[in-house]
Amino acid sequence: MPSLTITGVLAPVTTPFTAGETLDLAAFASNLRSHLAHGLHGIVVCGSTGEAALLDESERAALVEAARVVVPSERLLLMGTGAESTRQCVARCRDAGARGADAVLVVAPHYYGAQMTADAQRAHYERVADESPVPVVLYNIPKYMHFRLEPDLVANLSMHENIVGIKDSSGDLALLEGYLQAQGSAFSVLTGSGGQLLPALQLGVRGGIVAVSLFAGGLCMNVYDGFKSGDLARAGVAQDRLKPMATDIVAGMGVPGVKAALDAVGLSGGAVRAPLLPLGVSQLRVVAGLMAPMPT
Repeated sequence: MPSLTITGVLAPVTTPFTAGETLDLAAFASNLRSHLAHGLHGIVVCGSTGEAALLDESERAALVEAARVVVPSERLLLMGTGAESTRQCVARCRDAGARGADAVLVVAPHYYGAQMTADAQRAHYERVADESPVPVVLYNIPKYMHFRLEPDLVANLSMHENIVGIKDSSGDLALLEGYLQAQGSAFSVLTGSGGQLLPALQLGVRGGIVAVSLFAGGLCMNVYDGFKSGDLARAGVAQDRLKPMATDIVAGMGVPGVKAALDAVGLSGGAVRAPLLPLGVSQLRVVAGLMAPMPT
């Protein structure tokens, strides 16, 4: 099976829609070019910020194909392939690999939450990893899953040759430290919290998949590059600017907030897909205030 080491800052991109809720692939490609121009190390399509739960299979296919055209081979392209059935998740992983994804990001099934025991989670991820043609990254996001991947389970799964990492969006640094016990040459831990990017790097993560990078990519790279070069003053200043945007816009307002922030910096945010609703006037004022002056 293929091996892959995931490092750096990756952008979990939004999915632009036209007024009629169809994909706007031209806007999507334009956004991707802008994200990459900031120096981000990769792109993640069909994740939580990409409204993956609201996309059909043909849309998912169109997005990863369009992304592969824009994302050069030296940058990573990941695709979210989580599904409620193991069978469908495997099918999505195969399709992602066939359409050019370098790896897949897999959230655990969670509709039947009470039945998602450690044994059920392990069986699911092992089968997915056995059958996926591309490497698998685990995805821990308790606010949507309503449970968490336990460190012992993650340590066990990290031994699988086709499971290469975990994205942790819990915001719980103690839990993150638990995951870091499994990090090794073949398994990377990444944070999903832009508000904690620098603290997570200081704990030992290899990077982050953070939505705040979509509208503050330069700041995210200042955090990452400053940390890697030992310039903690530079990293700290950038982190201080990132934190309120990550907390109030990404965590507080979700996809509608992220899309409004993209609009604020001249990229294509636009409409969310129903049943999501756009921001109200007061929320838009908060976004405008946080985005002025424009982050660099």
